[in-house]
Amino acid sequence: MTAQPNALKRIVVLISGSGTNLKTIIENCKPTALETISQPIDAEVVAVFSNQAQAGGLQFARDANIPTQVILTKDYPDREAFDKKLAAQILQYKPDLVVLAGYMLILTADFVHTFTGKLINIHPSLLPKYPGLNTHKRAIENGDTEHGTSIHFVDSGLDSGPVILQAKVPIFPGDDEIMLIERVKYQEHQIYPLVIKWFIDGRLLLKDKVAYLDGKALDELGYAS
Repeated sequence: MTAQPNALKRIVVLISGSGTNLKTIIENCKPTALETISQPIDAEVVAVFSNQAQAGGLQFARDANIPTQVILTKDYPDREAFDKKLAAQILQYKPDLVVLAGYMLILTADFVHTFTGKLINIHPSLLPKYPGLNTHKRAIENGDTEHGTSIHFVDSGLDSGPVILQAKVPIFPGDDEIMLIERVKYQEHQIYPLVIKWFIDGRLLLKDKVAYLDGKALDELGYAS
């Protein structure tokens, strides 16, 4: 009997906005990978969720025939009820990995606990610097000479989970917020598929609140450090 190929791992993505990172992830996963991707991720995006009905990124999923769901906070009495519904809907897709790609809501502790160890986020700063919003503006206003982006496992704090990988970009004299956003986005599109591939290939895991790559604990600034 011919051996059956291993089933693709399953990824669920959460977005709130334009979805450029979602687009890059879709383009790097096997069923929908661009022909130019030499080593596609051995996984498929099985669903995309958003808390914004008009999130531009939803169209990227629809164009790739990926199911989408919009769940609105206004339809629930509190964030706990909202996240309970969101978690229940995600679990129906039996994800191996849940990816936050510009998801702009702070997750409740119960939601994080449900997906601990398989929940990752990308944040536009060099964590632990500038958790929260307006990171590009804050970096420019503070006179920083470099900025960047961080991918981390999610815990119950604000952008405080173990860092996996960071990418740095320079801040040049005369830069405005839009210029810096675009420079950071370019790096995000390079490193997010890489980290997802590490996880899907079994190289990356979370153990005792520490990120490990190839069996080695990563320090607080992640692999690139």
